[in-house]
Amino acid sequence: MAIIDAAKRSRVMQRSKKLGHCICDPKRQCPCDIFKGRGICPCAGERPEPTDVSLIKLTQLVHNAGCASKISAADLENLLSRLPQVDDPAVISGLAAGDDAAIYKIDDHTTLVQTVDVFTPCVDDPYRFGKICACNCLSDIYAMGGIPRTALSLLAFPSETGDKEIMVLMLKGAMEVLQKAQCALIGGHSIKDEEIKLGFAITGTIDSEKAVALETARIGDGLVLTKPLGIGVLNFANQIGRADKNGLEAAERSMMVLNKEASEAMTKVGVSACTDITGFGLYGHLTRMMRHSGTTARIYADALPVFEGVLEFIREGIIPGANERNAEFVGADLVVADDVAEEYRHLGFSAETSGGLLISVPGNKLTRLTEELTSRGADWAVIGEVIQGDNGGLELIASNGKGERMKTESEQERPASASEQETCCCAAEDDGHEIIETGLSSTRPASMKAFGELMVSVSASGQIDLRTKELILFALVVLQRCEDCLDLHYEKALGMGITKEELDEAAWCAIAMGGAPVKMVYNVFLDKKKGER
Repeated sequence: MAIIDAAKRSRVMQRSKKLGHCICDPKRQCPCDIFKGRGICPCAGERPEPTDVSLIKLTQLVHNAGCASKISAADLENLLSRLPQVDDPAVISGLAAGDDAAIYKIDDHTTLVQTVDVFTPCVDDPYRFGKICACNCLSDIYAMGGIPRTALSLLAFPSETGDKEIMVLMLKGAMEVLQKAQCALIGGHSIKDEEIKLGFAITGTIDSEKAVALETARIGDGLVLTKPLGIGVLNFANQIGRADKNGLEAAERSMMVLNKEASEAMTKVGVSACTDITGFGLYGHLTRMMRHSGTTARIYADALPVFEGVLEFIREGIIPGANERNAEFVGADLVVADDVAEEYRHLGFSAETSGGLLISVPGNKLTRLTEELTSRGADWAVIGEVIQGDNGGLELIASNGKGERMKTESEQERPASASEQETCCCAAEDDGHEIIETGLSSTRPASMKAFGELMVSVSASGQIDLRTKELILFALVVLQRCEDCLDLHYEKALGMGITKEELDEAAWCAIAMGGAPVKMVYNVFLDKKKGER
């Protein structure tokens, strides 16, 4: 039972009744609906009993889920156009650029990159929502090639009627992600609100000479997207009781993935432009990139990566209102070829939350970028190209004309990259081992090629994430005692950010199964690596 101070309740309610207004919410009369329905007086400090948080569906408590709760791009541009210019020579990129984050140069040695984002729950689980929210807010920093350093939280919550455990779980999830990003949460601000909202103001550092801007896409660039589309459609379907379990689960996993690895890949390669895909949808964000760059984008409908169930929902007319707002912003800039299925027109307007990076990369660097993305465990799809045409134009065509759909790594049907060509596997043959090259360009018997492709598929992301898979593969090659494989997987794992301590722990799992001979081989291998370094 809620703790009730009868004397305090009586005193407060008498004041409210005398005024004709609830003292904590002047729009209510006393007794208020909360008192009538739940038997508690928020003005007297009474709060509901804690409940089983797992039974609360956060997305049912908000009007628009996730980044679909944002003000439309058209309204936002109209607002920004009416504001005065910021005249400060230290502002390298600010309101005028309309970029993902602002860049401010303090001195020759220090340049800041800053962003802020806040939105409503996009999933029902508060812990997961916290993780997704942090990933989404960090994404603006990553989209510009910056390194996040500090964060301030922004929290809105119905504290008088909502279970406070929800707030705890949201912030715990967010802090876990911020810690992974090596971004320190140093404070924040909270307010009472009828709807739950969470966000973060992120400050990072950036090399102003290497910053990746929104407005510098160039003709001849390839367009690469690092996460699938359709989160807004899936969220809306969930809110109206038409959820696709597999699609939702895949979307939640994707939203909890940082764009850190993708950002590191693009800054290493050097790309023309980048933005992250969030509330304005793919077409909305791509339109902004093209308008600011003075170029046109050609998009391949058959190459767009999409979560399971999304296209089916669109065909059934399950299209959220955010799609309409995003379509209004893009307007006539989008030209759709006659042979493109209607669902792909709507797909690109889906409001994404913690979506992927959209990278515009020079054609001669495209292969290197996809290889860098793959080596870091980031999914990718080449979805189009930048062409000469109308300022801000989008052309949606059915196919790239190459007869091959390029999918995200999780779909396991993309061309092998250079990093995969170096992948080896241990295949037992009598008493020895054979190292089979898996590069698809090799000339070899069909059976060997098929086996190599199997190893590429096994090494790709699926129900088990790439990081975990690599630890499993490392333990297996330790158990097999294949020195060449050991060396390759050891270096690959370090390149993915796996620590030496984690590799040692995986190795000990193999040693526990294989005994002293395995331990001796691993010790010799470690001594060899120490000598190399």
